[in-house]
Amino acid sequence: MIRMIMHGCNGKMGQVISGICREDSEIEIVAGVDPYTGLENDYPVFANIAECQVEADVVVDFAAAPAVDGMLDYCVAHKLPVVLCTTGLSEQQLAKVEETAKQTAVLKSANMSLGINLLLDMLKQAAKTLAPAGFDMEIVEKHHNQKVDAPSGTALALADSLNEALDNAYAYQYDRTQDRKKREKYEIGIQAVRGGSIVGEHEIIFAGTDEVIEYKHTAYSKAVFAKGAVEAAKFLAGKPAGRYEMRDVIAASSGK
Repeated sequence: MIRMIMHGCNGKMGQVISGICREDSEIEIVAGVDPYTGLENDYPVFANIAECQVEADVVVDFAAAPAVDGMLDYCVAHKLPVVLCTTGLSEQQLAKVEETAKQTAVLKSANMSLGINLLLDMLKQAAKTLAPAGFDMEIVEKHHNQKVDAPSGTALALADSLNEALDNAYAYQYDRTQDRKKREKYEIGIQAVRGGSIVGEHEIIFAGTDEVIEYKHTAYSKAVFAKGAVEAAKFLAGKPAGRYEMRDVIAASSGK
């Protein structure tokens, strides 16, 4: 049984992950960390991770950016692998993540969904064939009306995957109303839609002459990200120091 510390246990994602772990015989949450302690959990909760002295095998982090530094220090001190899911980190924090990975295992991904991470690899194969054949590449991402950043981090990761496949240094094109000109070869357009309660939808379009090929991923609830984080925790427990990504989790699960 893998023992997990849930950093940010009383947030929305922390509670979803708690529910998933209750039904999973391979992993259990042995402690939670959250400044808000007003919720009842079936494990002890600490307001600060430095106070936690519970033995564990891995930490899953879905907290706020200001709490990440202390969490990384804790993982280094206890040689605990960490699945880092908190977004909005500063450049200094991102540098600290890389330093932490030299001392313990760190898994960080722009999107924890297993489906999105499988899609990233599929797009590389498609781009290598379709882009040189003259297909234009467009990404349309949709999210709820409370999301403040645009494009989404996942849309940028999808664009990076296309660029990587093509050894392309061309920056993505967002909001063409500001730059009225014909699209360039290998240009990657990104459009963002914000409305209602859309959890997350990403559509990648390869538009050629007289034919269009579309890849699409739709998240209907936050559970898809929580499930990916739990699978990542199972994968990361016991791993040596280093930087890992969700593609490593997928490769391991497929026996590669």
